[in-house]
Amino acid sequence: MHRTSPATPATRWNRRQAMLGLGCAMAWPIASWADASAEARAHALFLQATQGQDRAAIEPAAAAYAELWRQHPNDLVLMAYTGATTAMLATTTWLPWRKMRFADDGLALLDKALARLSPTQNTVAYRATPAVLEIQFTAANTFLALPSLFNRRERGLSLLSAIVAHPLFKTAPTAFQTTVQAAQRRAQPVSEAASR
Repeated sequence: MHRTSPATPATRWNRRQAMLGLGCAMAWPIASWADASAEARAHALFLQATQGQDRAAIEPAAAAYAELWRQHPNDLVLMAYTGATTAMLATTTWLPWRKMRFADDGLALLDKALARLSPTQNTVAYRATPAVLEIQFTAANTFLALPSLFNRRERGLSLLSAIVAHPLFKTAPTAFQTTVQAAQRRAQPVSEAASR
């Protein structure tokens, strides 16, 4: 169980500074530069595991995001990435009960991050992308990657549609928009894609 620590004036100032983009190019609601570089390393491992299909990067990415989220339990982006990497751990074991545990634990974190979304996440940016969109996209990709027995495909498709329809989508970086649209095209059922 994670406990939240009370924010000190210095922590609040650092978070405000990060959200305003003072002293850094990206707005990031974590408290220090050390955390930002740790997050960059965790994200590089995450991309290596997902885009490069490097299974060896899954466990280090999951451990890195779990540690960051432990340090910042109210950060919904970290919660979402921790959920995604925890769910990915299901691919690293042969034991069915461990596969289910990893998948269930990861999905629970993603569901919790989605349920806790508020207008605050519209103003916080993660790598120049509104946090609300990053959280939804992380969840959508995870849901769409799951086997059908989890019944998450429709939720993943609806999240992709919600991202594209969100007013902040057009303000997101072009690379993010292109990635979301490509994911949406890949996720379309074959019969629907053929009719276009």
